[in-house]
Amino acid sequence: MDAGNVAWILTSSALVALMIPALALFYGGMVSSRRILNMMIMCFGGASLVALLWVAFGYSLVFGDSVGGLGLIGNPFEFAGLDQALVDDPDAGIPLALFAAFQLLFAGVTTALVAGAAAGRMKYGAWLVFAGLWATLVYFPVAHWVFAFSNDTATGGWIANTLGAVDFAGGTAVHMNAGVAALALALVLGKSKDWGGKLRPHNRPLVLVGAGLLWIGWYGFNAGSALAAGNAASVVFLNTTVAACAGLIGWSIVDRLRHGAVTSLGSASGIIAALVAITPACGAVSPIGAIIIGAIAGVVCCLAIEWKFRLGFDDSLDVVGVHLVGGIIGTLLIGVFATDAAPNGRSGLLYGGGFELLGVQTIATVAVLAYSFIVTWVIAKLIQITIGLRIPEEHEVAGIDEHAHAERAYEDEDLEARA
Repeated sequence: MDAGNVAWILTSSALVALMIPALALFYGGMVSSRRILNMMIMCFGGASLVALLWVAFGYSLVFGDSVGGLGLIGNPFEFAGLDQALVDDPDAGIPLALFAAFQLLFAGVTTALVAGAAAGRMKYGAWLVFAGLWATLVYFPVAHWVFAFSNDTATGGWIANTLGAVDFAGGTAVHMNAGVAALALALVLGKSKDWGGKLRPHNRPLVLVGAGLLWIGWYGFNAGSALAAGNAASVVFLNTTVAACAGLIGWSIVDRLRHGAVTSLGSASGIIAALVAITPACGAVSPIGAIIIGAIAGVVCCLAIEWKFRLGFDDSLDVVGVHLVGGIIGTLLIGVFATDAAPNGRSGLLYGGGFELLGVQTIATVAVLAYSFIVTWVIAKLIQITIGLRIPEEHEVAGIDEHAHAERAYEDEDLEARA
C-alpha cells in the first residue's frame, strides 16, 4: 500500500467534501435572501442522509458483486454496514475505508445538486424523503453501472464493463443523472409563485465564492478518481484547469454578444459548466481537447439556460441547463476528441477511432437519462400524493426560511431589504 497514493486520496476526499458547502454557497447566493438558509440546509441535509444510507447498504449496491451477473445492481448485503472497512489489507491499493469515504462524498454531492430544482418551494421533510429514495433507487444503481469495474472476484456494472463507455469521474452517474432528475422534480413540483418575475440572486459575491470553492474541490473529484498520485492524476488536473478557464471565456463571449455585458453570474456559471463537461472526459482527451470541450460547454450551456422559459419549467438555479446539458456535452464529445495517448487509452473520431466510441457514449447517455428521469418522476409523484411536496403558498410568498426553519439569514431588516 503506497503511502503517497493514500495521502493523495485522503486529500482528494477532503476536496470533494469541500464541494458540499461550496455548492450550498453557490446555490444560496442565487436565491432570495428569505430562501438562502433553506437552500443551504437542503444541500447539507440531503448529503448527510445519503452518507448514512451509504454505510448501511449504498456501498454494497454500488460496489458489491452484481446480482445475477447482470451488471444492474450490486449485492446489497455484501458490504452492509461496512465492517470490512475495519480490516487492514496490505495488498489493496488504498484502504477500503478510504475508497468508501471517497465514493460516499460523490453520492452526497450528486444528491445535493438535485436540490437546486426545488429552490424555495419544497417541504424540507419531503426533500429528505425524496433524497433517500432517489439515492437508493437512482444514484446507487446508476453508479453501479458506471463506477463498478469487474475483477477476479466480482462482476461490475454493464456500462463500465459490457458496454465499455468512458466516464472518468461521473459525467453520467453524477451530472447527467442529477440534471435530468432535477428536470423531473421541477416538472412535478411546478413553478414558483414568482417564476418569471423580478426575483434575482440576492448575493452575487457569494455565488462567485461558491464557484471558486467548487473549482478547487473539483480537483479532488476528477484527479482523485485516478486513485493514485501519478501521471494520470496529473493529466486530469491539467485538463480540469484549462477546461474551466475555457468555459468562463466561452460563456463570457456569449454574454457580451447577446446582452452587452459580461456578468459575474455568467462567469461563475461558465466555470461550472466546463467543469461538468470535462468530468467524464478529463482522462480521455489532450489539453487542447479539454479546452475545446470546456469552451463548447460554456457557449452551449449559456444558450441552454433559456430553455426553461421557452419550455415552461422552473429551474431557477439552472441545474438542467448546466449539469444535464454540460454532462451530455462532455460524455458525447469523448467519442470525438478522445486520444489513446491520454490515460483512458481510447481513440475517438478525430484520432482514428471511427464512430465506435461515439456510439458507445451515446448508448450510455440515453440509458442514464431515460432511467433517471422516469424513476425520479415516479418518486416525486408518489411523495406528492402521499405527504405532499410543496410548502403552503403563503409561506412561499413570505419566504421559506422563517416558516420552515424559524430563522432568518439577515436579522437586520434594512440589510434584508437591501439583500
